[in-house]
Amino acid sequence: MTTADPLALDRQVCFALATANRSVIAVYRPVLEAIGLTHPQYLVMLALWESSPRTVRDLGDALLLEPATLSPLLKRLEAAGLLTRTRSAKDDRALDIELTAEGRALRSQAERVPGTIVDRLGLSVAELEEMRDALTRLVAAATTPVG
Repeated sequence: MTTADPLALDRQVCFALATANRSVIAVYRPVLEAIGLTHPQYLVMLALWESSPRTVRDLGDALLLEPATLSPLLKRLEAAGLLTRTRSAKDDRALDIELTAEGRALRSQAERVPGTIVDRLGLSVAELEEMRDALTRLVAAATTPVG
């Protein structure tokens, strides 16, 4: 009896996640292009459709993104007229991010995205929800400090 190679590529969680990430984002790409967003911009907009205004820090925490990654996304979305970035009246060190009327209106087009993605993936909503929940647990485990 032979034991499986622990370094076999197809046994690696990191490989499965990386290839799933690229593959699923490729499915989203044409759907999001139709509404004028990239996948990272879509994630920012999802967070803002949940709650706007938000500080950059709050947005970064929600998206698990560093300010250096988030800032260029916000600048492009602002240039597209979807949001505004203004100094916080409560804390001049903070930036408030708020949807514009155009950004709020884009939500109605984006509401079609999840159903389109489900159709294109060919998996049931229940299967996708199970995967999302498992991935959420994985992210929590990976971001919990060891100690």
